[in-house]
Amino acid sequence: MARKLKSDKLLFLSILLLACTSVVMVYSASALLAMDRYDQPYFFLSKQAIWIVLGMALLLVASQVDYRRLRHPFVIWTLLGLTVSALIAVLFAQPINGTRRWLGIAGLGVQPSELSKLAVILFAAAVLERRMHRINDIGYSLPPIVFASGAIGALILLQPDFGTTLVLLLIVGAMVFAAGLSYQYLVGVGAALLPLLYMVLTSAEYRRRRMLAFLDPWEDPLGDGFQIIQAQIAVGTGGLFGQGLMAGVQKLFYLPYPHTDFIYAVIAEETGLIGASIILLCFCVIVLRGFRVAALAPDRFGALLAAGLTTMVALQAFVNISVVLGLLPTTGIPLPLVSAGGSSLLVSLVGMGILLNISQHASAET
Repeated sequence: MARKLKSDKLLFLSILLLACTSVVMVYSASALLAMDRYDQPYFFLSKQAIWIVLGMALLLVASQVDYRRLRHPFVIWTLLGLTVSALIAVLFAQPINGTRRWLGIAGLGVQPSELSKLAVILFAAAVLERRMHRINDIGYSLPPIVFASGAIGALILLQPDFGTTLVLLLIVGAMVFAAGLSYQYLVGVGAALLPLLYMVLTSAEYRRRRMLAFLDPWEDPLGDGFQIIQAQIAVGTGGLFGQGLMAGVQKLFYLPYPHTDFIYAVIAEETGLIGASIILLCFCVIVLRGFRVAALAPDRFGALLAAGLTTMVALQAFVNISVVLGLLPTTGIPLPLVSAGGSSLLVSLVGMGILLNISQHASAET
């Protein structure tokens, strides 16, 4: 039997540093915006601080609950049922900025699409654990996962939220690959989905505009290319050491959503290349230690669960930072553990708590 160990300290410290950075940078990025909109400079800070405290408490709880209990069918099906019900309910909610992504619960806005990532990861890990001995018999191993992730992805796409849908499907793809599915099948599925991807990208006018703005943001610098240009200006003016905390300019009503989708641009402007690199290094540590936990997990469920949770954070960080740097089209994926927003933060911290618990059961010292 695997020897029970302490949680991965380096992994925990990286998570804690990102959470602390979130409090500081959310305030720096949002103070003037909050003053202008709500006449309260601490409006977003106070909310984020509450989410951080609650999220860290949930992380500590999750890190102490044996992850093997999560494979119980009652846990998995209850979480899936709640997720699907919430995703259906949100389609009837009042639109915000042209989308239906939030449910109002006790005065708080909750995004069911964030919970869906955790639900699908648990479900896929449990199914793959039982069927990975015949993983390349795709008629046996994959139908439940394809159906569940496809149905949930379709509900998220209806909000519409193409970015989260794509991230969800890529997480599942990474888990299936980690379970041993031949890369030839993955390449084949990817090639078969390309026409569907093209149809989805071109089916909505705003997606087409975002693609064109990505290819040439200066074609429409005051319109669709505005976000990309302002983010790149913020990153470029940060230099090596940055302009200093609270001294950034682009957040002053130039950079859209400076405390959420584009918080990395504010970090780069105010703390420079050094600060932005430290944040990037923290994510690299989480990814490397997370996959190490997956490799050393004592059972298949733990390995697949760790791989899925690590991929969840890695993909979102990669997409968000790439958007800020102009390497990908603009999408509404937050920077995990840093961006303002309760739903994403709570799910990410709970996921990291589960990952820390798996690390306790690893078969070698971390």
